[in-house]
Parts: sequence; C-alpha cells; structure tokens
Amino acid sequence: MTEAAAQATRCGFAAIIGAPNVGKSTLLNMLVGSKVAIVTPKVQTTRSRIVGIALVGRAQIVFVDTPGIFAPRKRLDRAMVQAAWSGAEGADYVLLLIDAARARGGVPDADSAAIIAALEERGRKAILVLNKVDKARRGDLLKLADTLGGKDLFSRVFMISALTGDGVSDLAAHLAGLVPEGPWLYPEDQVAEVPLRQLAAEITREKLFLALHQELPYALTVETEKWQERRDGSVRIEQVIFVQRNSQKAIVLGKGGRQIKDIGATARRELAELLDRKVHLFLFVKVRAGWPDDPERYREMGLEFPK
Repeated sequence: MTEAAAQATRCGFAAIIGAPNVGKSTLLNMLVGSKVAIVTPKVQTTRSRIVGIALVGRAQIVFVDTPGIFAPRKRLDRAMVQAAWSGAEGADYVLLLIDAARARGGVPDADSAAIIAALEERGRKAILVLNKVDKARRGDLLKLADTLGGKDLFSRVFMISALTGDGVSDLAAHLAGLVPEGPWLYPEDQVAEVPLRQLAAEITREKLFLALHQELPYALTVETEKWQERRDGSVRIEQVIFVQRNSQKAIVLGKGGRQIKDIGATARRELAELLDRKVHLFLFVKVRAGWPDDPERYREMGLEFPK
C-alpha cells in the first residue's frame, strides 16, 4: 500500500435501527464518544433521526440514530416509524440492534422479528448487533446468534454492551473498514448534526421523561422558542412544554411549581456543561389539545407529518 493510500480518508453513513428501547441512543453516544442523543428507560424516547459523527482512524462514520420501529397506532407513532425506515433507506449500511436479554430460546422479541421480516422483504442487508449481552442468558444468547447469524440477511454478527462499551470498538473498526474512500463530510471536531435549539429542547424533554411517570411523557413535547446570546457570554433560552390537558399541565408544574423548577434546574446544568457557558433557562407550560395532529409540531421535531 502506498503512503498516499494509507493516508486516504474514508466516509460513509450507517443507520442504527431496532425495536423501541433496545439501546440505539446509548450505542450512538458510545460510538461518538459524546452525548448527542437523549437516553431514558422509557420506550419511544427518540422521536426523530439524530445524526452522530465518529472518527475511527482516517474513517469518518456518520451514524443515524432512528426512532424505535414498532406497530404504530397513532399519527405520531406513524411519523416516528416512517422516519426510522427513511433513515435506513438513505444509509450505506444498516445496523439492526436487538436486545439479547429479551430473547428466549433463540427467538427475538416480536418487534425485532417484524423488523427482520421487513428487511428481508425490502431486500436490505444488515449487520446484526446483539446488545445487552451482559444481561442475557448465555444459552439464549448463543442460540439467538446462531439462529439469526445463519440468515443471508446479515453480513456480520456482533455481540456488545452499548452501556459498558464492551465490543463497541470492534463494531466501529469493522465499519471503518467498510466505508468507501472519500472526503469527510464534517469537520474533525464535530460530533453531531443537530441544531442547538433542537438539542436543547431534547435535553429538557429527557429530564421530563425521567421525572414524570406513566403515560404523561408521551403526551408532551418541548420546543425552544427563543435563543438570545447575551453580551456577558451567557445565553438566555426560553422553551415551551406543550401538553394536551390542564390536568397534565398541573402535573408538569407540580405543587407550588416545584416539579418544573427541579426539571429546569437539572436541564440548565446539563445545557451549561454542553455549551460551556452560563445558561439562563426559562420553561413555560402550555395546553394545546391537538398538538399531536399539528403539522407545525412535527416540523419542530424534524418529522414529516403523516397524512
């Protein structure tokens, strides 16, 4: 290999798809080496495509974290699933992430099995990534790898723990060898392609998901309405939390406004760390009964409005 060839840059796109809550965002953050996607224990946390950028040697890999794929019931569900498949179709490579701890007797969970069938129907090859291997039963894990690894659909099988990072470097190295030669699409120090206003809204939504329980997190959305750069170097951020009913607004606010104050303080600390400067964060809660059917809300989330 000539010295010029050895120094050639490489670049390509890889989409991470899978059922809800299998660890896609955790894997993206581990691959990129920075938090670019919010993570909560609740399913369907990711609502739109998040782009993370990783450098592995001379290879730049552009990862697309997609919403979980499941059987949609509502308009927002359909928009999320549509965004996930769109992300897969536009990528050079597809990583199908499966929660190995959910498998029993070598059989994946129902949502993952449906995704496998859809990939086969579309004729789309993928790399199989079995996640949470540290929590899986060894016998079930080996049988799952053997059963799925034998399918023509999958070019390779990796066993990882996205949370601890075990096996993730091997996956990244494999992808770095696959992506074609070509110029990098992003600066060397860029780790994500997410507007700061959107990322700030996502961070606040993460804190709401973690603080609130049951179904309420799915009934709300967060938008950054104002972003003001101040002369002292700090930034003033105003965000609106949209809910569908007055009773939900009361839950978000909490008794005496305590809940929203605590959520705001947690979000402000993370934003200040992310932006490396002082942040003045102001949260407002508004009731908008039909926001899940409002095209403008979908545009703010980076989703196409499904008919």
